[in-house]
Amino acid sequence: MSPGELFRTLRRRWYVLVLAALLAAVGALQVLRPEPTYVSSAIVVLKPPVTGNQPNQFANLQPPLAAVSYAAVQQLESPSGRDELRAAGVSGTYRLTPRNSGTSVTPRYLIPSLQVQAEHTDPGAADQSVLKIVEAYREHLADMQAEQRIPAAARMSVTLLVPPAATPQTPAKSRGLAGTALLAGVCGVACALWTDQLLARRNRRRREGDGAGSGCGDPAGSRVPTAAAAR
Repeated sequence: MSPGELFRTLRRRWYVLVLAALLAAVGALQVLRPEPTYVSSAIVVLKPPVTGNQPNQFANLQPPLAAVSYAAVQQLESPSGRDELRAAGVSGTYRLTPRNSGTSVTPRYLIPSLQVQAEHTDPGAADQSVLKIVEAYREHLADMQAEQRIPAAARMSVTLLVPPAATPQTPAKSRGLAGTALLAGVCGVACALWTDQLLARRNRRRREGDGAGSGCGDPAGSRVPTAAAAR
């Protein structure tokens, strides 16, 4: 289809473009007046047990601890873990991200700290979701150590470094408006082309049906010359 044909088609089906523009306007109102969303974030760290050689647990954060922490994160991110969190009352969107709190030369995710985030329309619900995720994380680590029959004095522990605090999330309105306009333009043009083809096929079938109907039977006028010729 040439640009001229496209322009003529869109001009014929202008009402489809008008409908798409109205729907885009409704979507733009939702973008300009979004529902407030809050993001709550907390940071936890997995600490080794206190030993005589290293009484400061934070000075003995070894890479194997990060591996154990990530194993618990994988359990919570599995389908069964997500069902467990939903059953515990975690609502909204949440994320568990291992963090690297070392220097620029420290390899990634070798520090056993974890960032827990939850997104909700209610700030209190977002904070509660984070706390419930942290509690589930602590229980999974305790179960993993209990399965290995590790003595209580030699077990790793979880400490909440940064408590959850919900902050409002401000969406980028310009990006939302641009996406709405692009979606409305693509869908409007596609619907206009589809409507034009549909109506063209319907009109063609109607003309073919009318032509077939006019050719059925023998018209009365056609019998007159035949009778005259017979005489």
